[in-house]
Amino acid sequence: MDHSRKQDGPPMSTDKNSILVVDDEFSIRDSLHNWFRKDGYSVRAVENAADAIKALELEPVDVAIVDIKMPGMDGMELQRRIHESNPKTAVIMITAFATVETAVQALKQGAFDYVTKPIDPDELSHLVRRAVDQQRLEKENVQLRETIDELVAVDAIVGESPAIRKVMELVQHVAPTDVTVLIQGESGTGKELIARAIHANSKRRYLPIVAVNCGAIAENLLESELFGHEKGAFTGADRKRRGKIEMAQGGTLFLDEIGAISSKMQIELLRALETKEFHRVGGMETVHVDFRVICATNENLEDAVKEGRFREDFFYRINVFTIEAPPLRARASDIPLLARHFLHRFAQQMDKHITEISPDAMKLLIEYDWPGNVRELSNAIERAMVVGKPPAIQASDFPLRPPREAAAGNGSAPLEQVERRHIADVLQRTDWNITQAARILEIDRVTVYNKIKKYGLRQ
Repeated sequence: MDHSRKQDGPPMSTDKNSILVVDDEFSIRDSLHNWFRKDGYSVRAVENAADAIKALELEPVDVAIVDIKMPGMDGMELQRRIHESNPKTAVIMITAFATVETAVQALKQGAFDYVTKPIDPDELSHLVRRAVDQQRLEKENVQLRETIDELVAVDAIVGESPAIRKVMELVQHVAPTDVTVLIQGESGTGKELIARAIHANSKRRYLPIVAVNCGAIAENLLESELFGHEKGAFTGADRKRRGKIEMAQGGTLFLDEIGAISSKMQIELLRALETKEFHRVGGMETVHVDFRVICATNENLEDAVKEGRFREDFFYRINVFTIEAPPLRARASDIPLLARHFLHRFAQQMDKHITEISPDAMKLLIEYDWPGNVRELSNAIERAMVVGKPPAIQASDFPLRPPREAAAGNGSAPLEQVERRHIADVLQRTDWNITQAARILEIDRVTVYNKIKKYGLRQ
């Protein structure tokens, strides 16, 4: 072997994992260079720390294999400088048996690992593979987080009004904490969207947000829906099932229409929220779960507490931090932004070349009072997109009447006549979707059916 030959290796390639070997003994540099070149790595070898620093300034590497004892700057100082300038580089230290304590100190300072002389090629190769695999996983995690961040930002809250700016300010304040949040507001104001914004800006954003509409689930099924059940717990329970709380492990549990749950369920939820543990229906095993809770309601829970319909202890447990979702009439300046947002969304979904809202149509949208709030606006734009023609939605595409015109039409009509006209108008605007109509009217579906029968309404 020609000991006068310098083995610096070829320039680093970008399609291979790269290694920098730093050792003042030529035989070790030469051996390591050859070993890792054969393993498919891009390798460069230098004999001192100064040359290593110059090499890293030209091109960072994935792994640096550094001898601790070298003339001039030693390996410990070189390791420190590598971490300052190239923190993603994994540093593996080479040491003699007499300096193992120094190598352990290097680990405390951030070295990936160390090997002792004489070097075992298989051991060192294994360490390098581990370091490269760890870096790959870290890169994949970063990419995954970036992808998730993009996904959770798709349904960003739209608006620039003072009312919605206040909401977003509160979201930014409370999101980084684990505080329980109660979102209050009329039906259709985007309470779930606010909840998802809190989750998306929290430390739990890479874990699930699990939503439960408490008002849409029968009382006898809600307990199993939330807590899960064991096999044989009741008729039809043919297998064990995890509940929504368990599914929210590490993430956020969003309980919508929280005012609809019974006193018994409030007691069970109160214990689960305070202890973060529960039993599945029909089970004895204690299930421990780490989750954050966000609740939403369109009821005045303080009034419900005074009337004895809602437990005071449970109310104070969920009402740690309150956000009021403003009705659309309180943020009328956002209507053009929201209308265009929904227009673009539905144009893509329906593959229709409608890109504008005519001035008359926009004037109608701004003057209308939107009792169903943002949800009603979304439904109205969707319907208009179905019947509208390119390039713009027209006022005639909306079955709406400005409030002044509607009031003039009512005159001094009896209360029942006004109610009949209002319910008929809501049913028409929702294409007789009873669930949507019930939400806009803020009554349950059964009451809607009773009103339809009482007033003899027909589709």
